[in-house]
Amino acid sequence: MALILGSALIWSFGGALARFLSVADPWTVIFWRSAWAAAFLIGYMLRRDGVRLTVVHFGKMGLPGLGVSLCFATASMAFVVALQYTSVANILLVQAGGPLIAASLAWLLFREKVTTGTWIAIATVIFGIAVMESESLDGNISPIGGALSLAISLVFAVATVITRRFSHLEMVPAVTLGVLIACVVAAFKAKSFDVSAIDMVVLIAFGAVNLGGGLALFIAGAKRIPASVASLIGTAEPVLGPIWVWLIHNETPTLMTLIGGLIVLAALIGHSLGQLRARRA
Repeated sequence: MALILGSALIWSFGGALARFLSVADPWTVIFWRSAWAAAFLIGYMLRRDGVRLTVVHFGKMGLPGLGVSLCFATASMAFVVALQYTSVANILLVQAGGPLIAASLAWLLFREKVTTGTWIAIATVIFGIAVMESESLDGNISPIGGALSLAISLVFAVATVITRRFSHLEMVPAVTLGVLIACVVAAFKAKSFDVSAIDMVVLIAFGAVNLGGGLALFIAGAKRIPASVASLIGTAEPVLGPIWVWLIHNETPTLMTLIGGLIVLAALIGHSLGQLRARRA
């Protein structure tokens, strides 16, 4: 639970980091972010396991690992494309259903038990994020934008379920392959690879720490707890994100954002305490 919360905390700084960038082309950002994330993850595996074991892990990830790779690559690219058709608020609202999708898939495919408390917490989180985004939603949501937003939520839930189901496999190579796929696709679509020195420093943090570090923590944690709980705790990211932008860039959140965020945090804290109490019992 702490690992998943750590990944959500790191990922929540993504918006604040992006505000420092002056790069106009999103595909250039995706290219450099993915490249630095891949460099971090490969270095992490080499430091932890050595060259021989790292190669072994890549060879053993099999179809489950490939599935996780494609999920993360798809999510990162679909988000960029979805922004051309709809707003960030609309995308986040659709993604709020991620824990529900993960819980349903885990139960349907692997009969992983989902407690009543988890279902209640999932419903509360969806309601809280809906409250957060209620003031910023607009009517600019097309069928393509809605479908891509749903795809992001679906593939992330699938990746969570696969990681939990095949917890005996090392999935860091899988997410590394995922960011490499995104990097290659962005390389073909980017207008230019030139960025300033300041932007490159931000991109290193954006890629190596924000994306790579977050993925490493998420994969480590998702193996150890039910997929529904992992996906639920991960919703701390869209709640904390506006707070960092507010504190760092002085972008004041709306009242509904604060109220919705408190609802989500209350649901996450309450559910986490319930899980810990049940474990002790």
